[in-house]
Amino acid sequence: MGIKILDKINAEQTAKLAEKKFPEFHTGDIVRVSIKIKEGDKFRIQDFEGKVLAIDNGRKNVSGTFTVTRESYGVRVEKLFPFSSPWIQGIKVVKKTPSWRSKLYTERTFCSHKAVRKLVKR
Repeated sequence: MGIKILDKINAEQTAKLAEKKFPEFHTGDIVRVSIKIKEGDKFRIQDFEGKVLAIDNGRKNVSGTFTVTRESYGVRVEKLFPFSSPWIQGIKVVKKTPSWRSKLYTERTFCSHKAVRKLVKR
């Protein structure tokens, strides 16, 4: 009984997700995600531009997500966006870059490795 209800809800959400038209992007691409943000009683749209680190569970799945990272004032910021989120207004691919891997998690620690190498080098 409960599984049938979950399947019905999942099918409805998948149909809503199929209506959204996202551009084709892959890991390593630089994308600009427009997010709807609520401040008090007003809404505004803010862009988050960065490199796609990973795409999980696919773009056609209700639980599908993608991770975008960027460096802001010397601090690395990562955001995880669900494809089915109503707060995403649009996605624009700024630059396509080839990548050899499906997950670019090694870039999380890349800058710290450079710093360590400089310290050890002396």
